[in-house]
Amino acid sequence: MNFEHTSVLLKECIDGLNIKRDGIYADGTLGGAGHSKEIVKHLKEGFLIGIDQDLNAIQKAQDELKDFLDNVVLVHNNFSNIKSILEELKIKNIDGMILDLGVSSHQLDVADRGFSYNKDASLDMRMNPNQKVSAWDIVNNYSKNELLSIIRRYGEEKWASRIADFIVREREEKTIDTTLELVDVIKKAIPSGARRNGPHPAKRTFQAIRIEVNQELDILKDAVVNIVKALKPSGRICIITFHSLEDRIVKQTLKELSLDCICPVQYPICQCNKQRDIKIITRKPITPSKDELLNNPRSRSAKLRIAEKV
Repeated sequence: MNFEHTSVLLKECIDGLNIKRDGIYADGTLGGAGHSKEIVKHLKEGFLIGIDQDLNAIQKAQDELKDFLDNVVLVHNNFSNIKSILEELKIKNIDGMILDLGVSSHQLDVADRGFSYNKDASLDMRMNPNQKVSAWDIVNNYSKNELLSIIRRYGEEKWASRIADFIVREREEKTIDTTLELVDVIKKAIPSGARRNGPHPAKRTFQAIRIEVNQELDILKDAVVNIVKALKPSGRICIITFHSLEDRIVKQTLKELSLDCICPVQYPICQCNKQRDIKIITRKPITPSKDELLNNPRSRSAKLRIAEKV
């Protein structure tokens, strides 16, 4: 299986996890196993839990981590289920966890997964191929208002209304079955002058549909909260995001978890008795160096945030 992947902010993540030789760590988004392989190299008595909802990633990790399998357990699941995953493994707490959010290089590069707007394939975009809803279902069955909502919200696309309208009109004639058919509809919807500059005209719409298919943002806040609950004192969480919506959720969730009081400002005395769960290590997110941007252009929008359990 051809599975090429370059791990983003690798050194920064490893430094951020502050790995103990006998610690228990989790990689919630195995992908090409780059982060996992580097984590497990730092372990002696400890071990790594590798999690991914994509079976291709699990298979790739089995090969990449074959020299470390005594220190690794691989789990086909979604990182949002960290609580039940640890319960099944009879593990109470972990020393650290990393999330590398978004679509992996492999998923973009393998045409038949349907993630890429540059390659013709069936409309799919499921990170877990076993789930029922695919991009085809959304494009062909969502109402105009539903399409408008997700393209505007998840894609932050200024032409969302026209794109939703053009999709509905196109599917009245025939179903939209492939990625390039969808790209053609999007290009027709966006005026030619607006397509001359900036990213690929389909980028934001494809992002929006992918997020809706995999419910990526809906699970994120609760997942971060549950990961923090699972950490031991001084345990670290490292989260890499690739677009503003993800980063906003992560930033706000970590901020809420770092507060000692959440009472309304007009209360003269704290009534909530809340104590902070974490301290934030990165007041500003870590971004790729110039060298990394040169060697891996896909890292350009990456942001790393790190927090520590108190």
